[in-house]
Amino acid sequence: MTHPPVRSYGRIKARALKPRAERLIETLLPRLAIGIGAPRDPRTVFPLAEKRVLEIGFGAGEHLVAQAQAHPDWGFLGVEPFLNGVGACLRRIEAAGVGNVRLHAGDARDVLAVLPDASLDRVDILFPDPWPKTRHWKRRLVQQDFVAELVRVLRAGGEVRFATDWAHYAAWTLELFLREARFRWTAERAADWRAPWPGHVPTRYEEKRLGDCAPVWLRFVRS
Repeated sequence: MTHPPVRSYGRIKARALKPRAERLIETLLPRLAIGIGAPRDPRTVFPLAEKRVLEIGFGAGEHLVAQAQAHPDWGFLGVEPFLNGVGACLRRIEAAGVGNVRLHAGDARDVLAVLPDASLDRVDILFPDPWPKTRHWKRRLVQQDFVAELVRVLRAGGEVRFATDWAHYAAWTLELFLREARFRWTAERAADWRAPWPGHVPTRYEEKRLGDCAPVWLRFVRS
């Protein structure tokens, strides 16, 4: 998949980093960083892991680090372009003492481009930027080529978990995934998209309820 060099349209940094976050970005992040100069295989990064999960847009890392704590035998890759969020996530990683997380401070598409086929068990996309104005829809993370990349990097039976509190983005995402025959939407009743999946950990963004609808929870399984 080819794309322009810069695809993260949101703010990369909003305010000065706190000293602890600066220290961790200088010292801890290099040890956890996902290299993207050549193909990287999560099965090599986490050779003993039972599952390997990618979270795209982890924000301040609340969900990512909680998942790593809950599943110490899994490996987690987190991607976030917002430097303040990366710093907050590093603080959580240090405080929790988890060793099964690796990070990329940048665009998720760059990471997807170097992942081998069928190398992930799950991809989490929680409350991505909705870009609600019509002229900005092309900036949304979920596009048809992005869905095709998820098909490629997920193993058979792998899962995508997507959540948003913007009604149009929920409908947009559902339509694009349903166009892809290798993804199956798991919902059987309304309650399946109205409540989060078991084990979900709320994020600060989610709790602010900044969208135009109640959160919508979509799960898709790759055939």
